[in-house]
Amino acid sequence: MNRITGKTKLLGVIGDPIEHSLSPIMHNAAIEHMQIDFAYVPFHIRPEDLKTAIAGFEAIDLKGFSVTIPHKQSIMPLLSEITDVAKAIGAVNTVWKSDRGWSGTNTDIVGFIAPIKARNWKSSIALVLGNGGAARAVVAGCEQLGFSEIHVVGRSAEKLQEFAQSWAIDSLSVHTWDKLPELLSHADLIVNTTPIGMSPQSDQSPLNEAQAQLMKTNAIAYDLIYLPNPTKFLQQAQQKGIEAIDGLEMLVQQGAAALEIWTGRTVPNDVMRRSLRVHLGFE
Repeated sequence: MNRITGKTKLLGVIGDPIEHSLSPIMHNAAIEHMQIDFAYVPFHIRPEDLKTAIAGFEAIDLKGFSVTIPHKQSIMPLLSEITDVAKAIGAVNTVWKSDRGWSGTNTDIVGFIAPIKARNWKSSIALVLGNGGAARAVVAGCEQLGFSEIHVVGRSAEKLQEFAQSWAIDSLSVHTWDKLPELLSHADLIVNTTPIGMSPQSDQSPLNEAQAQLMKTNAIAYDLIYLPNPTKFLQQAQQKGIEAIDGLEMLVQQGAAALEIWTGRTVPNDVMRRSLRVHLGFE
């Protein structure tokens, strides 16, 4: 890494817990490659300490920071300015210092669409598994890509209704999990936003074997989980010859978009990607 001096500008990531975060690995790899005088460090901030932490960041002249669970929603009232995309998603994952104070946006949507934006989705159908916070960035991304239909599937009818009412998107509809079989056979993009498939559920998939067989062979299966690689869901897709995309690229692209905001420089996505792949033992 670059030698840290009294002139080094500080960036970081906040969360609770934070020990598992891969953000310092990819950001510092990019910073070193770019030869800029920054350092990116993790901060373990408990929910009850969030307001105090933001004041502290002001005092030490922190230039910007990433936001992860559980602060993506609770930080919003503490910011001076929030972009429209972050308001639509209902969460902030990137914060920077501006003349107006702390400003926030959400780069998850940039990360999500990056691997699939080259394709024409104008008459396509998206199926989103899950209706939590991650699903909101996916829905916003699908709307931006121009999907004609966006279907969200979840377990709770009440939470699904709340989810639907929080959007003003004509193409969006919500369904309980029992509707999944008929939706799968028409979907062009199937996105897993649930934690099913992540440790300690790494041997599981949101789809059972019968449901997995209903996926169209020309569809794309996209899992926001990046470890294990591939997940059981993506293994099911690959067994059918379906194109599979894991969550590592979303992690890289949302981080690169944030680093570009903080530095005003073009960011080497390939360097960030390779640093993570090496760290995770993929190469």
